[in-house]
Amino acid sequence: MPVFGLGVWKSSNKEAADSVQTAIKHGYRLIDTAKQYGNQPGVGYGIQQALKDNHLNRKDLFITTKIFNGDQGYESALAAFEEQLKELRLTYLDLLLIHWPVDGKYVDTWRALEKLYHEGKVRAIGVSNFDESKLKDVLASSTVMPQVNQMEFNPLVQEDGLFEYMNGLGMAMEAWGPLGGGEALSNKMVQEIAQNHDKSAAQVILRFDYQMGAITIPKSAHEERIVANSQIDDFVLSDAEMAAIQELNQEKRSIWYPAFAWHAGSEETGVKDQVSYWDDVDEYLNKTVD
Repeated sequence: MPVFGLGVWKSSNKEAADSVQTAIKHGYRLIDTAKQYGNQPGVGYGIQQALKDNHLNRKDLFITTKIFNGDQGYESALAAFEEQLKELRLTYLDLLLIHWPVDGKYVDTWRALEKLYHEGKVRAIGVSNFDESKLKDVLASSTVMPQVNQMEFNPLVQEDGLFEYMNGLGMAMEAWGPLGGGEALSNKMVQEIAQNHDKSAAQVILRFDYQMGAITIPKSAHEERIVANSQIDDFVLSDAEMAAIQELNQEKRSIWYPAFAWHAGSEETGVKDQVSYWDDVDEYLNKTVD
């Protein structure tokens, strides 16, 4: 699995298709999406167009998607997977994740992922937004250990305890929200470190994530930023710089599963969880590759 890739959360199908093509043209090989984002058709088109334009083979890319919360359960997850493959115009996935640990369903969903893994339809399986207790639930009844846990991870949310637990299992941490938003990007100390290395604050943060051992998938729809985000191999943060950024840790996740309306303990005011279908979804379902 590449340690750096492109995320497409909050991108329309057109934005996703364009950014996927741009990223692959500039050397990205990991693309991360989800049914919940409502842009799998755009991602699928972007992948196929980029393969053709750049004379690449499918095996050159690493594609990840996730089982939507509303599709969780054994049979429903299997059916949803087949539909997601069609939207992505693929015959197999490199990594399939459970998007969130839906109460009473995530263990059965994991059994479905194991079946797909053993059948060779998915080359790796993992989870997303699983804390230590939820991971232990899966491990207690699994035959295949989750290879990845995708979590909110950045200078403000470093998941110290969970990261240590995962490292002990040999499970990879993949960071969503790897830049930490405006609070991290505008931090004076981060900007000073960036100036010292003649880099941007975003590049410093992504380098920090990398040196911490996290796989990162920053999202951008702009070619200049897509290119710049990947340019983090030509400098190294010192131990002192790493320690200074680690001091920014607040361990305050921006959103967590008890807040969702589908969580058994949530209030009616919980975060609604639904597929964010974009107006351009139909356009990209059958769009012809040029």
